[in-house]
Amino acid sequence: MRRQSFSVLFFINKTKLLKNGEAPIVLRISVSGIRAESQIRRSVLPNLWNQKTETVIGRDKKAVELNEYIRMLKLKALTIHRELELTGSHFTARIIMNKLYSAEEKRTLLSIFRKHNDDLRPLIGIEYEKRTVSRYDSCCRYMEDMIKRVYGKDDVTLAEVNGELVRNYEMHLKVVRGCQANTVIRYMKCFKKVIHMALANEWMTKDPFVGIHFSAKPVNKDVLTKDELDILMKREFRVPRLEHVRDTFIFCCFTGMAYIDAHSLRSEHIVRDNNGEPWIKKTREKTDIEFHVPLLKIPQQILEKYKDDPGCQRTGRLLPITSNQKMNDYLKEIAALCEIKKHLTTHTARRTYATTVCHESGVAIENISKMLGHTDTRMTLHYTKIADSRIKKDMQQVRDIFDR
Repeated sequence: MRRQSFSVLFFINKTKLLKNGEAPIVLRISVSGIRAESQIRRSVLPNLWNQKTETVIGRDKKAVELNEYIRMLKLKALTIHRELELTGSHFTARIIMNKLYSAEEKRTLLSIFRKHNDDLRPLIGIEYEKRTVSRYDSCCRYMEDMIKRVYGKDDVTLAEVNGELVRNYEMHLKVVRGCQANTVIRYMKCFKKVIHMALANEWMTKDPFVGIHFSAKPVNKDVLTKDELDILMKREFRVPRLEHVRDTFIFCCFTGMAYIDAHSLRSEHIVRDNNGEPWIKKTREKTDIEFHVPLLKIPQQILEKYKDDPGCQRTGRLLPITSNQKMNDYLKEIAALCEIKKHLTTHTARRTYATTVCHESGVAIENISKMLGHTDTRMTLHYTKIADSRIKKDMQQVRDIFDR
C-alpha cells in the first residue's frame, strides 16, 4: 500500500480581518493533496506573523502563549496521523481534523464550571457554606457574561482558555461589574480552582494562570469604640426586629462569635466550670475548630432575656437571629438611628470583641486567638486594631522615664 503524503500548515487569513485589526490563524491539514482547513480561534496582527516559521513575532507573554498553543496543536495532529498509520486505519485530512478538534471541543469552560458548582451544592452545611457556593455561581455567571461580550459566543472550549482570557475576565470584573480589588481576587480564586480541577483531570495541558498572581489589599475594617457600644446598648427600639438584631449584635460583640456560630448556638453549648461560671464551648461551623469563651455579664443578660422567646423555643436557638443578609441590612438602619458613622455588619461584632473588648483591656493576643477559634495568631492580628488609648497607656511608662 502506497504511503499517503501528509502535511500540517498554519497561516493567517488577511482577507477576513477582525474588528480589532487582527487576522484569524488557520490550520490546514493535507493528505495526498486533499485539504481540510479550520480556524484555530486565535488571531494576530498581520505584521506580527512570520509565515516562514509559522509563528508569532515577539517575546511578550501573548506571543509566547500563542506560539506554544500552535506547537501543541501541531504535535497533536502529527500524533493522530501517526496512530492512524500504525493501526492501518483509513484516514483523510477531514478525519484527522475532526479527531483533533473532537478532543479539543469535548469539554467547555462553562460546562465544567457549572458541573463543579452543582457538585458543591450537596456539601452545603457539611464542607461549604451557602454563601461560598453562591460566590461560585456568581463567578460562573460573570464569566458567561464576559465570554458573550468579549468573544461573541455562548461558551469557549478548554483549549481556548489561556492567559489572555484570564486577564479579560479580571478586567470584566473590575470595569463592567465594578468589583473592588479584594472582591475581584475572591472571584479569580474561584475561577482558578475550577481550572486546577480541569488540569488535575487532564482535561487541559497548560495552566493559564502561570505568571498571574493576586495580592489582596489591606482593608481598614470598622470596629466599635466603648462609647459606641454604650450608645447601642442604651438605645430603645420600638420595632422588635431592630431590637432583636441589636441584641444579637451586642451578644457577638461580647463573645466574638461569628454570625453562623451565633445562629447555631444551642443550650448544650453553654457549660459551667468548676466555679460555676458559664462558658460557651462550641466548634466553629466554618473551620470545625473548637473555641471556649467565658460569658460576661452582658451576654448572660441577653440570653436570659430571650430564654422564653417563642421563636427561640420553636427553633431551639438561644438568640432571635434572622438571616445574615437581613441582619446586615438592619444593622445599617440601626447605625443610622444611633448616628454611628460606621459600616456595621455581623463581622464588625467579631472585630469589636477582639479589639475593644479584649485587646484594649489587656488580654493577651494568644488568648484572644484561642477564643476566636483561630489556629494562628497572625490571623488574630488582622482582627485587632491598636487603639490610641492602648498606645497612650503603654507610652505612659516612657513618659515616666524621659519626661521627668
